Amino acid sequence: MTDTEVSDTPVVETVEEVKEEFDTLPPRKRKKALYRKKLNALFDEYSKILIIQVDNVGSYQMQQVRIAIRGKGVMLLGKNTMIRSVIRERKDEKLNNLLPLVRQNMGFVFSNGNLSSLRKTIEESKVPAAARVGSIAPASVFVPPGPTGMDPGQTSFFQALGIPTKIERGNITIINEVEFVKAGDKVTSSHVVLLDRLKIMPFFYSILVSAAYDDGSTFSPEVLDLTPEDILAIFIQGASKIAALGFELGYPTAASVPFQMRYAFKKIVALSLESGYEFSQATEYAKAGVVAVVEVKEEKAAVVEESEEESSSGGALFGMDDDDEEEWEEEEEEEEDE
Repeated sequence: MTDTEVSDTPVVETVEEVKEEFDTLPPRKRKKALYRKKLNALFDEYSKILIIQVDNVGSYQMQQVRIAIRGKGVMLLGKNTMIRSVIRERKDEKLNNLLPLVRQNMGFVFSNGNLSSLRKTIEESKVPAAARVGSIAPASVFVPPGPTGMDPGQTSFFQALGIPTKIERGNITIINEVEFVKAGDKVTSSHVVLLDRLKIMPFFYSILVSAAYDDGSTFSPEVLDLTPEDILAIFIQGASKIAALGFELGYPTAASVPFQMRYAFKKIVALSLESGYEFSQATEYAKAGVVAVVEVKEEKAAVVEESEEESSSGGALFGMDDDDEEEWEEEEEEEEDE
């Protein structure tokens, strides 16, 4: 089994297999005991966890997500107080980092595979949903212009909501598009009634990943979007800053030592050439430098020679060639003699 696969074998025994163990307990306590056993087994088997928020997510949508992640992860929801209790009882310093994240309407998705692809699978499942009284609008809702199919007797309802209307062919027609609910506002009963009458399902709800856990470390889910190339670029940028700081302060670090050694060697070679004291490395370095200087000088000389040729060949008066210039000079001399 690869690290991206999840075993099909259950992580805990079935209810029948543990029935004898919890048979003496009342039904409510038996249910809690089974949940604790399952949660502990999941903590033992998996080292990576996605913390999810399931606000406004229905049971059918939850079931579809469970099917989509089958073989990649295991989803488990429960009461926050019980989850905190299990984590504290384990006395695991790594798992204690999860305690601040156990709040609101949350759950866990356990996995040993790639959390980035698992997160995409979870958040791809979006379903349209009707507005609910008291919920916070995740996005602005706009009512489009056009006929509503409602009779003129309900004009006062639109007026109370501040929506401009007119009567056309016995129906109420909305004149202009209106921002009916702003993002972040609380949905009222009037909002719900009108949206239901217009058959508008304005919101799309999905399971959201709020944080990720990997072997004791918790981090933002945006970190999962980083590619190996992004991580390498960030590492190189950080290493270059450390090297520059160490070089400027004269403090040797693993990043700055190569540059400091190169700079020191150049100083030694310069001192060797100035004092006449030679050693093999300095001689080789100086020879290489002389060859490079000679090549640069030769290139510059070739460029100067070419420019001189161009200036001499292109210097005829008003763009004339040499023959035309000689004829022009002869004509000038003849005019002077006359």
